[in-house]
Amino acid sequence: MESLALAYALIALGIVLLVVELFVPTGGVLFLLSMLSILIGIGMVFVYGDTSTGLLTLLALFGAGPVIAGLFFVLWPYTPLGRRTLRVVPDQDATVANMPVNLELEALRGRYGRAGSDLRPSGVVDFDGKRIDAITEGVMVAAGAWVRCIDVKAGRVLVRQVDKPDLGDLESADFG
Repeated sequence: MESLALAYALIALGIVLLVVELFVPTGGVLFLLSMLSILIGIGMVFVYGDTSTGLLTLLALFGAGPVIAGLFFVLWPYTPLGRRTLRVVPDQDATVANMPVNLELEALRGRYGRAGSDLRPSGVVDFDGKRIDAITEGVMVAAGAWVRCIDVKAGRVLVRQVDKPDLGDLESADFG
């Protein structure tokens, strides 16, 4: 009975070493030790216990294996070794949008302008005296037509043709 307890202790030690391998980068040494410990423990269960005890132990390990593997895949990205091996790169749109040139383009979102050239589907749009390269949603827009900036993605200004905006009092306002 003492040998059976030692066998289960070896199996438990192997599982603990597997969990420790997640957090301590040993280059697989702990993994190898844990697998050896589990295999020796299973062998001891078959030798010192009866066949049914050995089969139940094996069945329990096969049931626990997927659970441990699932925990491994969930916890791995948060470990020091996991962070080094699974370097998460920022989204390209987020990186490009933070560039100084593109931050200026973000201010155009929702603004009105006039097509400075035919947009087939790309061309030049005049936003308050600034000529900006823009692209439509695939529709051709004639030069001089009113457009509105609907989105800015990865440094591309996406525009849509609109009717002449109602500027109301702004056309006759005296700012001087």
